[in-house]
Amino acid sequence: MSTPSIDFDAKRLWRVTIAIADIEPAIWRRLLLPEELNFAQLHEVIQAAFGWTDSHLHRFIVGGLVVGAPEFDEDGFNGHQTFNASEVFLRDLVLYALDEAKILYEYDFGDCWRHWISFDSQFPEQPGETYPQVVDGARSAPPEDVGGPPGYADFLKAWRNPKHREHKRMRTWAPRGFDPEAFDRDKTQKAIKSALRRCKGDYRFRLEA
Repeated sequence: MSTPSIDFDAKRLWRVTIAIADIEPAIWRRLLLPEELNFAQLHEVIQAAFGWTDSHLHRFIVGGLVVGAPEFDEDGFNGHQTFNASEVFLRDLVLYALDEAKILYEYDFGDCWRHWISFDSQFPEQPGETYPQVVDGARSAPPEDVGGPPGYADFLKAWRNPKHREHKRMRTWAPRGFDPEAFDRDKTQKAIKSALRRCKGDYRFRLEA
C-alpha cells in the first residue's frame, strides 16, 4: 500500500477548544482556526464565539508574554511589555510548546473572565472550505458585568427562581431570550464571520477611532 503524499505547502489549521474557567457545567467552544490568524483577529473570534460585547479590556498570556493592545497599557498595568496582537500570529506558536501548556485569554479585568485555549491538533486546510469554523460548543456565555464566576452563580440562582427577591431584576439584567443552556452553532458561525469581516485584520476599535 502506498503512503499518502503530504503537501507541506498547504496552509495549516489548529483545532482548539476554548473554555471559560471556574464555571460548571463548562461553557466552551471548539473551533478550527487558520494559523495565519493574528491575535487581534483571535480576540474578535472569541468575542463573537461567546457572545461578549467587547466592552472591556483584554489580554492573552502566551507563556510569559502578554499579547494585546499596547495603547491600553500605557500605565504599565500588565507589568510586562504588551506585544501588539495584530503582529502576532497563530503560526508563530511553533515556538511555543502547545502540547504542554495552554494559552490564557482574559476579558474584563474586573469580572475576570479567564478563557483557557487548548490546542488539540493541527492538520492541513481542506480545499474549498472557509475558516474559522465552529465545530461544537456548550452553553451560553454569562451576561456582561454580572460579577465573574461567583456573580454568575448568584445570578443563575435568582434568574431561575421566581421566588428569589432578585428574580425580576436578574431577568431584566439578562439579554432578551437569554438561555444559559443554549448554544447555536450556526448563529455562532455567522457572528464570527461578521466580526472578522468588520475588523479587517485588526481590532475593530482601531478602525472606529
